[in-house]
Amino acid sequence: RERARSRQQTLALRRQLLGSSCKLFFSKDPVKIVKAKGQYMYDENGRQYLDCINNVAHVGHCHPDVVKAAHEQNQLLNTNSRYLHDNLVDYAERLSKTLPEKLCIFYFLNSGSEANDLALRLARQYTRHEDVIVLDHAYHGHLTSLIDISPYKFRNLEGQKEWVHVAPVPDTYRGLYREDHEDSVTAYADEVKNIIDHAHKRGRKIAAFFVESLPSVGGQIIPPAGYFQKVAEHVHKAGGVFIADEIQVGFGRVGKHFWAFQLQGEDFTPDIVTMGKPIGNGHPLACVATTKEIAEAFAATGVEYFNTFGGNPVSCAIGLAVLDVIEKEHLQAHATEVGNFLMKTLKEQQIKHPIIGDVRGCGFFIGVDLIKDQAERTPATAEAEDLITRLKEKYILLSTDGPGRNVLKFKPPMCFNMEDAKFLVETIDKILT
Repeated sequence: RERARSRQQTLALRRQLLGSSCKLFFSKDPVKIVKAKGQYMYDENGRQYLDCINNVAHVGHCHPDVVKAAHEQNQLLNTNSRYLHDNLVDYAERLSKTLPEKLCIFYFLNSGSEANDLALRLARQYTRHEDVIVLDHAYHGHLTSLIDISPYKFRNLEGQKEWVHVAPVPDTYRGLYREDHEDSVTAYADEVKNIIDHAHKRGRKIAAFFVESLPSVGGQIIPPAGYFQKVAEHVHKAGGVFIADEIQVGFGRVGKHFWAFQLQGEDFTPDIVTMGKPIGNGHPLACVATTKEIAEAFAATGVEYFNTFGGNPVSCAIGLAVLDVIEKEHLQAHATEVGNFLMKTLKEQQIKHPIIGDVRGCGFFIGVDLIKDQAERTPATAEAEDLITRLKEKYILLSTDGPGRNVLKFKPPMCFNMEDAKFLVETIDKILT
């Protein structure tokens, strides 16, 4: 370590020591990042990149308040949650104030994957059923249990288990029922009802409908309002529970609400909510929130739930600091204002450039669907890849998602500002032109 390694030396060591399935952004010409601040990242030569990808550094890379909270608590104590400590109960209490009243019991963990795995266990113990309904193209985590409920992964592996049922994504742009359908909400919810009916005929019972509040890997999808309510009605009637995966989109990212499931309306509350990624601003922290009834059914087994690092004093200090920053810096209002501007200017580009088929989103969760032709809406996969490569050359970090890898996804740190938005859209305009 007497001298800094070159980018090529670091790349060579990575290829030597890490599994080849651990991919890099911009794999043909990867970026070596050595520091970051706010919404900006810096390479080994000090070049500044605008980060439009990172929904983990939620309130900004290396936010001083979050760094300070971690440092101060680290100097006092870090231990497991079998000792009494105020940070744990303070944090649970703060989180409870952001959620509907019935979601009042919390479990703390280290990652979104752990949270989703626990949610699956809670649902199965409470319902005494096994089967799970998920949306097509969904991704819920990298544990074996979650690969099994992630079509995005299992379609390329061992395939679909008999206890997994896949419903169509409620995508009104390129899905089964589109913007011209008279009632896409009911039509998509009826697809879930049909799945339940078919499962029952085969003697199977539904434990849960497991869904990202805003499907991300599926292509930055905004489900039509009212869809969750109708699905929950069918699922509850079948004896199952509704699990909202907020790991990508929670903590005020959508701007107008703290949780993305709240976009569906005030009359909707999930039975279980999972959290991760932005919750700790880069620190490994995750959470499951649920009802007393579900928690009591889980405890009734007599088997202890213990997580060595989940809910430790340092993690909770960081979680509290993130909530403080969101509130103090008015980041929800900021996401609404800048997000609305970004949507407006991207839609202006949609009129100008026929390759932009759809612009959809809310707050700092936005997708731009690139197409080859207006009639068929064929994914412009190669063009999308070319665009993000050329954006990187202009020092903007962006990525794609969706089944066709043609949807530009915008999930930047919440401090992303108006000037950043203007720079981003102007650069996209120049490249598309």
